[in-house]
Order: sequence, then C-alpha cells, then structure tokens
Amino acid sequence: MRTERSFRGISQRLARHYLSNLGGTVESDDRVVGESWEASLSSQKVSIGPSLSLTEVTIVFEGEEETLEPLIEDFAQKAMRAGG
Repeated sequence: MRTERSFRGISQRLARHYLSNLGGTVESDDRVVGESWEASLSSQKVSIGPSLSLTEVTIVFEGEEETLEPLIEDFAQKAMRAGG
C-alpha cells in the first residue's frame, strides 16, 4: 500500500522525529524506515494569503495496510498537536 499525506505547520526535522518515536529508524534527512513500513519526506513553503507562508511536509508512506493505518493516524495526531 502507498499513501501520500501532507501536514502543514511542522518541519521535516520534527516529522522525522515523530516517525522515529513511532518505531522508525532515520536513514537520511528524507527517509525513515520501520518494521513493515517506510516513509519518504519532502517539504516546501506554501502561501497562506498574501503575506503568510507555512512549511508543508509531504510524506509518502509505503507498507502493509494493517501497519500503515494506525501509523498514519498516530503520526497525524502528533502533527496536529505540533501545528496547533
């Protein structure tokens, strides 16, 4: 299974940290690997209105469906708390 999700208001460094806390091993700045899953990260600045921009981190999760669903949910909860 392959799922792409984007998260605003967190850094790529923080996303790596969250993924490592969820059982992953950081292999590089843009790749974290866990048991039965892997995540590729990228980030960009996105404009919100005429004068505000945020970092948007995009993560491509790959792995077994039964592993990815709870992993993505747990990650999203951590990212929501950080961005708010």
